[in-house]
Amino acid sequence: MTKNITILLLLFSVSLFAQKTYKNADKLFEQMRYVEAAAVYEKAIDRGDNSMVLLQKAGDSYYFNTNMEEAYKWYDLLVSQYRDEVDAEYLFRFAHSLQGIGDYKAAKKWMKAFAKASTKNDRRIDDYAQKERTLADVLAIPAQFELKNLSINTAYSDFGPAYYGNKLVYSSAVDTSYYIKRRYHWNDQPFLDFYIGQINAAENEVKREKIFSKVINTKYHEATIAFTNDGNRIYFTRNNYDVDLKRGEDGISHLKLYTAVRNDSLDRKDDWSDVHELPFNSKDYSTGHPTLSEDGSKLYFVSDMPGTIGATDIFVVDILGDNTYSTPRNLGPKVNTSGREMFPFIAKGVMYFASDGHLGVGGLDVFESNMDNDLFSDPRNLGKPLNSKLDDFGFIINEEGEQGFVCSNREGGVGDDDIYAIQRIAPEDVLNDCKQLVKGYVINARTQERIADATVSLYGENGVKLSETVSKRNGDYVFNFDLDCAEQYDIKVNKLGYTPNSKNIVTSSISSETVVPLDLETLSELIVEDGGLLKIKVGIIFFDLNKDYIRPDAAMELNKIVTLMSQQPSIEIRIESHTDARADDNYNMELSQRRAISTKNYLIRQGIAKERILSAQGFGETQLLNVCSNGVQCDEVQHQINRRSEFIIEKM
Repeated sequence: MTKNITILLLLFSVSLFAQKTYKNADKLFEQMRYVEAAAVYEKAIDRGDNSMVLLQKAGDSYYFNTNMEEAYKWYDLLVSQYRDEVDAEYLFRFAHSLQGIGDYKAAKKWMKAFAKASTKNDRRIDDYAQKERTLADVLAIPAQFELKNLSINTAYSDFGPAYYGNKLVYSSAVDTSYYIKRRYHWNDQPFLDFYIGQINAAENEVKREKIFSKVINTKYHEATIAFTNDGNRIYFTRNNYDVDLKRGEDGISHLKLYTAVRNDSLDRKDDWSDVHELPFNSKDYSTGHPTLSEDGSKLYFVSDMPGTIGATDIFVVDILGDNTYSTPRNLGPKVNTSGREMFPFIAKGVMYFASDGHLGVGGLDVFESNMDNDLFSDPRNLGKPLNSKLDDFGFIINEEGEQGFVCSNREGGVGDDDIYAIQRIAPEDVLNDCKQLVKGYVINARTQERIADATVSLYGENGVKLSETVSKRNGDYVFNFDLDCAEQYDIKVNKLGYTPNSKNIVTSSISSETVVPLDLETLSELIVEDGGLLKIKVGIIFFDLNKDYIRPDAAMELNKIVTLMSQQPSIEIRIESHTDARADDNYNMELSQRRAISTKNYLIRQGIAKERILSAQGFGETQLLNVCSNGVQCDEVQHQINRRSEFIIEKM
């Protein structure tokens, strides 16, 4: 999420880098004045400093302010220049920035790279390795909600909705004459305060009424609030503040949780008093984002306190009365990851929360997890369109579980972070005339290259084949007839040289296209697709000058083919031998033929049946791969490209 909301996410202390160089920029960064820090770092890069640390900081200055386009720009340079040195966490951030600009194909690749590179005990590794659930599966989750942007949204940040009877209390950085000169250095926007608005009868619009409370609002940040069931007590998030900002040893004014009680006296009706902070706060870490259990006996909140698994975790305390609470308990690795978990909300035995550590569509996604006391089920992503390629958070829903609100900095909004009304989609309302078009593409799981001429088959839930098609040159496929919505289907894909694969899908509950990417793994890393042909790719088969006998180094490469053909007894091949153009044409043709036959005979001597080698043919210099033909001056490297043996798979 952008701008002011990020204050409340990442005032949860981000402890990064303290370098001797660029001390002023580092100080700005550590104070989370990211806009100013980014400008200084970029000037240094423009002057020629492309060091790993500086590129990291430039990317982070935008990443933590959720400007994913600029974050991608610097992370892309970082990863391209320092791929083998950069910490795995930067592969994670790079993948997130790719999601933020909508490049899901590349994001998937770098999610897997992060999972492979990380050596931590990190829940994200399993999610981002995508062995059981892939990014494509998340993107294919059927739509569950419709969204509507609220008229109360401003050009700044509006977020953190909470029900207060039939009203909505939320946080906003709306600029007023009182605050016009009070700007926060993080993003040069006004500080946050609570406002209250009336929810309309349809629960899809809110009319701004007034500032929530002059007692609760201060000249610094207040955001995210929770009310007890009787509405007489609140818990809310505020900067560490007492007349002026207080800072911890790291120089950061951390967030704290406060509580207040409603004052019902006639002269102060609807105002609040007895404002005090909770006893487990600290000046050295942050606490915030409160929500209450349905019975009001527990307070859930977000913190980066000692014992946190990731950047921010969700914790819980028992409310004991008289401003006493139990020791905070971490909800554990089922919910919390090495990333950020925040904005919890509880309704009907389900906890909703935002996370960038579980596999999602974009930055922060909304998840749900069933609760049984302090036990939680595996979180489930709520899918698109509720979640977008940017940040989605602050989800709340009414008692009926049909309508609510969510916050997002997605494209098309009014300001930075906007509040959206949400309406759960009722399947019976959309299925009558609902039709689905299923399409997708086939890719090589290892290289991410598109695969042409793969056979893609569609099966109904009862196992009956409904349709079959072949992927096009660019790997795309489509089933050219309408399918039912909210139905389960199986898609199977296969091609010569690849391990067959299948994927179970559930079509969306609204008329739309369901896009299903399909992966194919080659039977061996030695099998590659080249120019529409399957080939066994080994190292160069070297021959001595004008000779055709198999050298020891060539035998090592040919033995790889022997091993593969022994493991895959159905493979049948053609052998082709080629020379460069440096000799008489007829001589080269004869030499290549002798080398092809010598190669064939070697494979046979190693136990490969001669019937499995369909041909061994020399082509001389008739199939050059570059311009180095007769009379053209080329160096040795260019000539070497043309001297090659190829092993083409004809049958498997």
